[in-house]
Amino acid sequence: MLMVAGGLSSTARAQQTIFNVPSSDVLDKGKVYGELDVTFKPNDDDGNVVGRFSSFVPRVVVGTGGRVEVGLNVTGNVQPGSDSTTLVPAIKFKAYDGGDNGFSMVVGDNVFIPVRNKSYDLGNYVYAQVSKTFPGTNGTRLTAGAYHFSDNVVATGAQRAGGQFGFEQSVTPRFTILADYYTGKHAAGYFTPGFAFKPHPKVTGYVGYQIGNSGASNGNHFFYTAIGINFN
Repeated sequence: MLMVAGGLSSTARAQQTIFNVPSSDVLDKGKVYGELDVTFKPNDDDGNVVGRFSSFVPRVVVGTGGRVEVGLNVTGNVQPGSDSTTLVPAIKFKAYDGGDNGFSMVVGDNVFIPVRNKSYDLGNYVYAQVSKTFPGTNGTRLTAGAYHFSDNVVATGAQRAGGQFGFEQSVTPRFTILADYYTGKHAAGYFTPGFAFKPHPKVTGYVGYQIGNSGASNGNHFFYTAIGINFN
């Protein structure tokens, strides 16, 4: 990936997510969800820290039961440049579901296995977060948690740790306002506002704009889109 934008949708996304930050939702047993994420910057400028590019990340998620889902991403598919293909198996567990009180807690782990043009041999992203859905609202949910990336996953030769946050607000059954945020100045450190829409009960589209925690005034920002399909 591009070094500034590198870990973005590729590193942070692994299970059902808001945009990049994991969602506190977990698929029911036997349910299968597929998604294709596309990030891109259509313009180029010699003064920008992120030039023109496009990135494609396919993934699949399966509910295994016991409030657990597992998934697989294939990241590092970037043009122009040499693909740094990486397999990212992931697991997410809803450790607490408070039901009517609106609270939930999830923990998860993603393992990064580079298979092409490797700059490291193995990496990891682990997180824990709490979400609160507010009763009497139209599906307002806030999420806050903490993360740790091992060496080289989002910063060359260094680990990174910090906070991850999310906001979800249903406007209609088919339209939801979304935003998420990773703290820190590294390849996953972005604020992403946008929305999701459902043209069909089994299909969801996502549109967002990613703004870097560093270098935003020098071009570190670009589009995020995705399409997700619930297969059953």
